[in-house]
Parts: sequence; structure tokens; C-alpha cells
Amino acid sequence: MRTVAEQVPPAGPAVRHSRRTPVSQTSSLTDEVGSTAVDRTGEQAIAGAPQPSTDLSDAAAQRRVAAAQAPLRLMAVHAHPDDESSKGAATLAKYADDGVGVVVVSCTGGERGDILNPRFDQAGIDIPALRLTEMAAAAEILGVAHEWLGFEDSGYHEGDPATWDLPAGCFGALDPAVETEALVRLVRHYRPQVMTTYDENGGYPHPDHIRCHVVSMAAFEAAGDPSAFPDAGEPWQPSKLYYNVGFSKKRMLAINEAVKEATGEGPFDEWLERFAKNDRPDPSARMTTQVPVADFFAARDAALRAHATQIDPDSHWFAVPREVEARVWGTDDYELARALVEAPLPETDLFAGIRP
Repeated sequence: MRTVAEQVPPAGPAVRHSRRTPVSQTSSLTDEVGSTAVDRTGEQAIAGAPQPSTDLSDAAAQRRVAAAQAPLRLMAVHAHPDDESSKGAATLAKYADDGVGVVVVSCTGGERGDILNPRFDQAGIDIPALRLTEMAAAAEILGVAHEWLGFEDSGYHEGDPATWDLPAGCFGALDPAVETEALVRLVRHYRPQVMTTYDENGGYPHPDHIRCHVVSMAAFEAAGDPSAFPDAGEPWQPSKLYYNVGFSKKRMLAINEAVKEATGEGPFDEWLERFAKNDRPDPSARMTTQVPVADFFAARDAALRAHATQIDPDSHWFAVPREVEARVWGTDDYELARALVEAPLPETDLFAGIRP
């Protein structure tokens, strides 16, 4: 497990999971308070887990209803809780503030996540339970709805994917069709016009990120097909699908040089050195869409800090003066991977070609 500051971009704070025990099917508006946390696809989460306050859970339920009913709807599919706050979080906050129905889907729950914050008291901590509450707090900060897909993470694995020994029953080891059906069910419930996910490399080679890509692409194609998963709701075809392009060398270099000029120190010097030694292409070469989001950097940072087990508040992640970042690179960046509407490139709006 590596921290955000330690990963070779493109990356984000990663966590680890296994398949949760099925319970009776529940609607997507199931309450989250009580002795058992239940995710939106009918999977039992952590029995006896500490739950968000009733007020927070009520607000979360209201956001789920509002997200499904909004005229414009965006679904961001991520591998783990905290990924939504390190990859495109300002975009989510911006669109939610604009009245778009935004829902984040976490494919896994972070059960195998290490505590990456050195200030965090680790005595007797129940990481899986705590990460539920962290995710609830981050969703509240961003103003978005949230759904658990209901699978356990696979853990971080080094080296060639062919050599990975994945835990039995984890997200990366299960039949993708099972996972795809779970996501199709949510797509058909929320009916997003736009979806976001990771590229074919997962953004970086984590088994859950790679599987998130596979499942997201399959769900995009299957959700509108009446013959695919006929018991998963009425068909709905999203119009556009994007890959997150967050940790590009071009972006990091521009911000690093600007901060170095202003302060004398480059917060991403070590990061860029690792970049230079890595042969993966810079994802910025595939970038098609830049969404202006500087006004929502504060919400992004607050949401990431809400994942207190996963982020060091003194890390380089927060070493960039936000006014410098806003001036040099005030956008979240994406690659348009699938479009069923006319979408002239480049874009500044994920809903280009969809808005009336």
C-alpha cells in the first residue's frame, strides 16, 4: 500500500477488499442507520459498524433521491473510498453545486486499507467500519449521493499482473459479469447521461482499478440492452463515458515549477523523478476535456481530509498553494472514451452535446 504522495502517477490513495455476504435485496433508498450498514445493492456491509449520525444519513438519503430525479445526472465509478476525493472531486462538487444529480459508486469498501496517516491513533481501530463513516463524510462535503457496489478490495500488488495472488472472493478475482450486473442495476436506477471511470490501465496498476475499468465499460454497454441482465431494472443508455486524467506529468510539472518559483521548493520533485524512471505514457497525451473547477479546490481538499486514515495532512498533496494551482492548472482533466452524442473536442463540460 502506498500513499498518494508515494504513488507513481497517475495514481491516487489506494485501499484493499472480498465479496460481502448477500442479504435480502433492498432498494437504493435503504436507510444507513441501525445496527447493520447495508449497501445499495443488497450486500451486507459491516455488522455493528459505527454509523453516521441520523442527520447525516437522512441527508445522504435525500441526496440519493435528488440525484436520481435531477434533469442532468453524472455517475463517477471508483475502486475504493477516497478515490472519489483524489480523482475528479472538484468536478463532482462543481456539478452538484450546479444542480446536477451526482452519484459516486465505490466498487469496494477499503477493508484491506492500511492506515496511512502517521498522526492517526491506530489502537483498536476497526478500519472497515471507520472507512464507512469517512466515505459518508466525504460525500456530505462534496454534496453527492453515494452507493456501495458491495465487493471487497483485492489489496495492492506489485509487479506483473500475471504474478498477482489475489485473495479469494475479492473484487479483482470474481466473475466480472456478477460485478457488471451490480453496476448495471445502479446505472438503470440513476440513469446517468455521463459516467466517469479509469482507463484500461486502471489509472495505475492496482487490480481493483483495472477491474473497475472493465466493469464500468461493460456496464456502459449493457445498461441500455434489454437482453442484458433483464432483472436489473429498465434499460438505460448513458451517452458519454470519460476516463479520469488526474496525475499527468504535464500537470505535475507545471504546478511544481510554479510553486518552486513562488516558494523555492518543488513539492513534486520526488514524484517527477519517479515519473522519469517509469515507462508508462503520460495520460495527458490522451486528454480531451478540461473542466474549470478552481472554485471547488477547497471542497476537494476537505473531502480528501475526511478520509483521515488514508491521507497525511502534512503530505505534499496539500503543499501546493491553491491560488497557484488555480492560476496554473485550474481544471480537472478527462479523456472522452465513449460518446453516443455529437461532442466536438476539446471540451470544457462533461455534458457537452447533452445539455438542451
